[in-house]
This record gives sequence, structure tokens and C-alpha cells, in this order.
Amino acid sequence: NTMRAMVVHENNEDISVMRLEEVELPPPGEREVRVRVRAASTQFPDILMIQKKYQYQPELPYIPGTEFAGDIIDVGPGVSDWKVGDAVVAGMLGGGGLAEEVNVHEGALRRKPTPLTYGQACSFRSAYLTAQVALIRRADLQAGETLLVHGAAGGVG
Repeated sequence: NTMRAMVVHENNEDISVMRLEEVELPPPGEREVRVRVRAASTQFPDILMIQKKYQYQPELPYIPGTEFAGDIIDVGPGVSDWKVGDAVVAGMLGGGGLAEEVNVHEGALRRKPTPLTYGQACSFRSAYLTAQVALIRRADLQAGETLLVHGAAGGVG
């Protein structure tokens, strides 16, 4: 089974080292599902991994794309909570989302929120979790307090 994917063969400051290629994708393994990617986002960790500046570095060559959304098209052995046709979002530190299809461990999946498009859902995790950690865990924002957001140009403000 081949598919098209963006592949990084070398680390570089310039992210144009990504190349669109035909690659092989094995069948889903134990507790994995195959997702047909409908939308993927390029997050800050993706850029840092390409530049070899992130604390985790995938082995070269690799397919970037830490966050994506799509539909399950195949289910591997040992998967019980997911079925073909389920709309999902996923976050994988090692990437893989900048491809037509990707095998994902079932633990990395969440159901796509129905009101969100695939494009919105694929970047929701980073934006939401970054804001949640910053405002709730770090700033200890409480009910009744006022928050001024004075920069909202990116996905995480």
C-alpha cells in the first residue's frame, strides 16, 4: 500500500527540506488503526524537529505532522474502542500526519468534536491544551476574574 507523504530526509533550518514522496505504509499493528488524513496542522514542535532543535528527534527519514484529523479506514488487532468510519483527531509526538494515511496507536486518538470541521479539529489540541495549561495550571485563573488577550495572531495566541 503506497501513499503520498511529506518526508524529511535531513534536518535543516529551512523547512523546505520536506519533499512530497510516494511511501509504503504497513498494515496497522497491534492496537493501531489506520486513519485517512482529512486535515493536518504544522505546529511549532514540527518546525523545531525539522531544525533539530526539539527535545525529541524522530529518526530520519520521517513524516512530520504531530496533529491531524481524519477517518478510520482500518483497524488492527486488539483495538476495541474504535471502528472503521469513526472521525478522529490525533496527536503523535513522532509525527506522521503530513500524509494521506497514517497508522496511529489507539491511545493517541480522540473523537473529533462534531461541531468542528476537520481543519479546525486538527489544530484544536495544541491551541486548547496550551491555553488550558497557561491559564488554569500556571496563572490559576479563577471564575469571576478578567483576562485580557492582547495578541491572538497564532493558534495559541
